[in-house]
Amino acid sequence: MTAADEASARGAGGRDLLLAIDVGTGSVRAALLTAAGDTVALAAEEHEQIVPRFGWSEQRPLDWWRGTVTVIRRVLDATPDAGRRIAAIGACGQMHATVLVDADGRPALDAVPLWNDKRNREDVERFTREQPWRDLLPVAGNPPSVAWWGFKLSWLRQHRPAEYARTTSVLAPKDWINFRLTGQMAIDAPEASCTYLYDVTTGGWSEALAARLGIDVRLLPPIREPFEVLGGVSADAAAETGLPEDVPVVVGISDYPGALLGSGVIAPGLASDVTGTSTLLTLCTERPVLDPVITNVRGALPNWSAFTILDAGGDAMRWARRAFHEKLYDYDRIVSLAADVPAGAGMLLFLPYLNGERLGERTNARAQFIGLTSGHGAGHLHRAVMEGVAFAAARNLRIMEAAGNRLDRMVAAGGGARTRLWLEIKASLYNCPILVTEAAECGVLGCAMLAGTGIGMFPDLQAAAARLVRFAGQVDPNPRWADTYARLAPVFDHAYQHSQDYWSMLEKAEAEIAADGHGPP
Repeated sequence: MTAADEASARGAGGRDLLLAIDVGTGSVRAALLTAAGDTVALAAEEHEQIVPRFGWSEQRPLDWWRGTVTVIRRVLDATPDAGRRIAAIGACGQMHATVLVDADGRPALDAVPLWNDKRNREDVERFTREQPWRDLLPVAGNPPSVAWWGFKLSWLRQHRPAEYARTTSVLAPKDWINFRLTGQMAIDAPEASCTYLYDVTTGGWSEALAARLGIDVRLLPPIREPFEVLGGVSADAAAETGLPEDVPVVVGISDYPGALLGSGVIAPGLASDVTGTSTLLTLCTERPVLDPVITNVRGALPNWSAFTILDAGGDAMRWARRAFHEKLYDYDRIVSLAADVPAGAGMLLFLPYLNGERLGERTNARAQFIGLTSGHGAGHLHRAVMEGVAFAAARNLRIMEAAGNRLDRMVAAGGGARTRLWLEIKASLYNCPILVTEAAECGVLGCAMLAGTGIGMFPDLQAAAARLVRFAGQVDPNPRWADTYARLAPVFDHAYQHSQDYWSMLEKAEAEIAADGHGPP
């Protein structure tokens, strides 16, 4: 950024910093960034994930707020005169968690179900059996899923009737933080689009979808654009956080679209691979891709991101490290072992569905090795695990491309972007170059872009991305590996398509053993 750009970006009264807040599953983070996108202070506060029983996952909204107060005060203390210099605030957060808020502005439910909570699985399965859900794709834009608000709220209405009856509004995690900061309620269009209560043709709440799930649309907050100013910091929030009153707070965005914005994936033809615990593979498109295994989220700009989520990503490597080596090997050693064997891992394939699938008709999928022989060693196993995650992602990427969408280049972010071998495997399977972002915290950078755009520091989001997004390098496909993977992809696809019977039989046997008292309940 030139001196002239910095001068034009500086807000009134010398306000030259943007405060970003990220309400993640593992922690709340806050960062102060300059108008050039440089981070001058960063703080994080962990919070616990509550698992009352198998398949459940909860957190307390009050813990998110306490963590937010803590990290804001830390970055303010770490930066001279920070309070006076903050021009605007933008937040992002984990998607899908359902915060029930009562008439007094308090959580009606102490601990709320998170994105990875699957307690409503039977409800979703019943819905897919009884409802013409494929006919609903043109409206919902997405297949039914345990993650969506609509199904979480339906479960809460049935099983937490007292708390549900007290509810006057429903908020996502970052919307709860915004409410505590400003006293105002809203939801960003990207978050709303992944609720199964949103009409992708109108951009508003769907009374028809809500009626099918028994949800009162009056509980749902207003839908606004992520860069719009929601309100100013209230006197109460200022007293708790140390922020000045009336600092503008934008509506913000759910964490995944925020990370796409922060990595520059905002135009059709651009794609994203974010590999952390899970793997999120995205292709930016003009319209939703209507397919049972594809999810569509409205972008920070009014286009769409078609994506798939594999619950296995880095989690698969962690599982292999624990299962094969009892955590005695570090990841560098594991990657080195995998790098010493050829592409295709000696004709060994791995289906990476260690925790099932979140979408599609194979939610009970399981992991498995195919082609294992006595000639395979630890390197083959580890490479097969890395390649298996990429095969599964590429399989779904082909569905997005088959809908008439182009793939020009991909941007990698998350922990997986730090592993060169994995990037080369993916580039060869995806058959496109992969760029690596310079910023380690793309979601935080996306929040700063929204906050700056909301107050006119940047003329629009495209200009903000052009100014702030930088890349550290590019990984190109390996032609020899690409040829090997092209020959193995049909084998992987066939194994995936024809293993359903085994998974169902195992699930039935497990239930029967448990019912007989010979296994876990």
